[in-house]
Amino acid sequence: MTTALIAKNLVVVRGNSTLLNDVSLEIKAGELVAVIGPNGSGKSTLLGAVAGDFALDAGSVTLNGNDLATLAPRELARARAVLPQQIVISFPFTVREIVAMGRSPWRDDNDDERIDSAMHRLEVMSLRERTYQTLSVGEQARVSMARVLAQDTPLLLLDEPTAVLDIGQQERFLAIARALVDEGRGVVAVLHDLNVAMRFATRVVVLHEGRCVASGDPQSVLTPVLLSDVYHQKIQVTTTMEGRSVILPEQR
Repeated sequence: MTTALIAKNLVVVRGNSTLLNDVSLEIKAGELVAVIGPNGSGKSTLLGAVAGDFALDAGSVTLNGNDLATLAPRELARARAVLPQQIVISFPFTVREIVAMGRSPWRDDNDDERIDSAMHRLEVMSLRERTYQTLSVGEQARVSMARVLAQDTPLLLLDEPTAVLDIGQQERFLAIARALVDEGRGVVAVLHDLNVAMRFATRVVVLHEGRCVASGDPQSVLTPVLLSDVYHQKIQVTTTMEGRSVILPEQR
């Protein structure tokens, strides 16, 4: 697999707080990397740093061999798409208009096809004439992801993409993410649900107090010892009759 993104020795400081401390990350095409860790561990900061959304205090990020800091906004938008945790839209745009915003870096003959394909994939075509503000939180999340898909980039950076989805929508969403990986794209997703990371990720990165404390395949990284230490909670990993690993907090 070709390397899409390389982040080396990232340091991000805000005020008196070091949010990231010497964190390195490599993302390859054809893998889904789950970034996990407790609240305040630096997950969203890491995603913002590799997206090029703010300046680093130290370290470097290269995207397809190019220094992120040297890329023009349109070049950056053609190389990676970002789904933030919170999206605030004040104007009464329709769902189709929101998804069409993903085509802004391109504006070519493929726009309508990409927009319709993304809306069908996220099952929001029936909402196309609705304004964003009239949608449920889950519907808004799917529309926002459709915008990201319409952007048609080789790398997707997703910050807690399933947080507001019900279990059925979550399963369909993650199946889409794995399909994108199978198509040869790279996907990075900040996740809170450890079982989702175990099931869907090809690699897991664990952050704790601004540092990367583990990185590797889910089975070898998501162990009771590491998770109990990071989350300050006794955690067990059991195996179902079907052979699936399940992560559970131990009863006190």
